[in-house]
Amino acid sequence: MTNIRLRSGWEKLALSDEMLRSLHRADYKEPTPVQAGMIAPAVAGLDVLAQAQTGTGKTAAFVIPIIETVDIDNVCPDPQALVLVPTRELVMQVHDEFTKLAHGLPIRCVPIYGGKPIRAQINRLRSGADVVVGTPGRILDHLGRRTLRTVDVDIVVLDEADRMLDIGFRPDIEKILRTCPSDRQTLLLSATVPPPIQRLAQRYMRDPIQLDFSPKHLAVNTIEQFYFSVLNERKMDLLIALLRREKPQQAIVFCRTKRGTEKVYQQLRKSIDEVSCIHGDLQQSARDSVMANLRAGRVKILVATDVVGRGIDVSGLSHIINFDIPQFCDDYVHRVGRTGRMGREGVAYTFVSPDQGNELTRIEMRIDRLLKRDDVPGITYQPTDPVELPDALEVSAGTGDSPVGEDSEVVRKSSRTRRHRRAL
Repeated sequence: MTNIRLRSGWEKLALSDEMLRSLHRADYKEPTPVQAGMIAPAVAGLDVLAQAQTGTGKTAAFVIPIIETVDIDNVCPDPQALVLVPTRELVMQVHDEFTKLAHGLPIRCVPIYGGKPIRAQINRLRSGADVVVGTPGRILDHLGRRTLRTVDVDIVVLDEADRMLDIGFRPDIEKILRTCPSDRQTLLLSATVPPPIQRLAQRYMRDPIQLDFSPKHLAVNTIEQFYFSVLNERKMDLLIALLRREKPQQAIVFCRTKRGTEKVYQQLRKSIDEVSCIHGDLQQSARDSVMANLRAGRVKILVATDVVGRGIDVSGLSHIINFDIPQFCDDYVHRVGRTGRMGREGVAYTFVSPDQGNELTRIEMRIDRLLKRDDVPGITYQPTDPVELPDALEVSAGTGDSPVGEDSEVVRKSSRTRRHRRAL
């Protein structure tokens, strides 16, 4: 059979002919840095702890090694690989990547997550699964029912591990890991590696190779980033005016809470067409429908919460709008990372009330970049007096939430940022 010749980047990874054909079919011309750095040690069976942001090709970085190492001649119905992700949307994203890259191979990938009838999942598991992709809660449910067995699992992937811990999945994750063979291979991928992630790795991984693919500047260079100073009562007016001005190809509007998401959606749909929303209180069938419409381009504006929004990977997103400034700096990074993916251009806007200057400053220090001010005359806030910030900004370059010393680079940048904030 004729080999598919791709660029030297893929060839250097010594992948199988079948995988090269799949990559060619998927139009994956060259490995991203995450893929180039992670695939080889993962295929070699080593544990890997990789720090990587969303939008860097990290899904394929663990899907490819699993496909390359799965024994397709194994007749055992129990899975050989187990992938844990934080949200239902990410389950389907990873499942779709398996389907794409395992094209033509008899690899059975079964997605399991809450909000869907468990009986259908049980039937699929009984029919046999080489790979199971699921949320920790539903996987633990199947383990309790004994409809899923992990005795033959050779490789476990914890994708977006920091987010799984953020939303309280650590006990479930540890219970699941304890059911897997002790000599398994473990791949852990996380946008950040705070102490809880480090402790998880120390306890459940074997001498992992640590790879850091985080760029020096967390915000992708192709993403333009702006902020508006706006009174809370004018935010909806600003949102409508901004959407009409920008006419985005597709946009996500991020809110902090489920209630706020629903409220913004109900108000926005009165003025803007092709709007939908997604949050944790929606039935799974409704969430699936929203995502299908978004990917098909039938939804142009999606109002979303952070947890659900982090699982959205849609190539057509041109704009991100932070209707509510995120509570944590890393959430800003993840929100903005929804656009400008894989080198494409994108733009992000953040609504900031006059008393949120410090929060915006923390974000700027986290990404090592100043956001540009934008205005919509008649709507945005125009202060008569400058806003002064304290002389010492006790923020951290790592998280934006903890103090740093006076000799820190963060503090040395504070005077520059304070001058910028005086225009707020």
